Amino acid sequence: MSADVIQSLLELSHQLGGERLRMAILGEGNTSVRLDDETFAVKASGSNLASLQPTDLTTCRFDRLLPLLDATAATDTEIDNILFASRMSEAAKKPSIEALFHAYLLTLPGVACVGHVHAIAVNQILCSPRARDYAERRACPDEIVMCGIESVFVPYAEPGLGLAQSIRREVQSFVQRTGRAPKIILLQNHGIIAVGPSPKAVLGSLLMAEKAAEIFVGAAALGGPVFLTTAQCERIAGRPDEHYRQKVLGL
Repeated sequence: MSADVIQSLLELSHQLGGERLRMAILGEGNTSVRLDDETFAVKASGSNLASLQPTDLTTCRFDRLLPLLDATAATDTEIDNILFASRMSEAAKKPSIEALFHAYLLTLPGVACVGHVHAIAVNQILCSPRARDYAERRACPDEIVMCGIESVFVPYAEPGLGLAQSIRREVQSFVQRTGRAPKIILLQNHGIIAVGPSPKAVLGSLLMAEKAAEIFVGAAALGGPVFLTTAQCERIAGRPDEHYRQKVLGL
């Protein structure tokens, strides 16, 4: 593993699992980073983001996990066996069951890092009837810049193979429909995923998504959010000064 890449992933994990952000507690959430065209590092099952150590990261092979996404069915034991077989080292810990969707997302163009958490404000919305509004509409310009014009929405699926297949299906549909790569993926009754070229970009998207969720919840209590129009969102997304700001911030 590249020491710099692993250190940046650990720093992201510690921030996401820290008490200040309240995005993940205990063993919640997971993070990953692409190491090369054949392998990626992902949080091991049961590890804590706040205290994640290098030994809590497992290097996995893409080619051992990606074929499973085409399976029509697999038992829990069969999935476990494949997860163990995907490890580059037999001494490494078992990768998270959600390594399946990390493997897929890390193959998307421009994606080198993935962060998944159970942020409180985001989940307040994802556990409500307003979940699709939060995914598909925008109320603030900064949310557009950091999270995209809209997010991928994934109806509830049980964590594991079913969830990974649902994420792949919804992401592919999103890209085909919008012509854009997503920055945020929202999992109904579950949590949020951010994808990006670096841990810094992933953290920025997650922080903005949680801020936008807090605004959404507050606006809903005052009669409902007033959303920007599609034309307004497209204009903000295409502004040169916003692209420049992202470049300066390293996002």
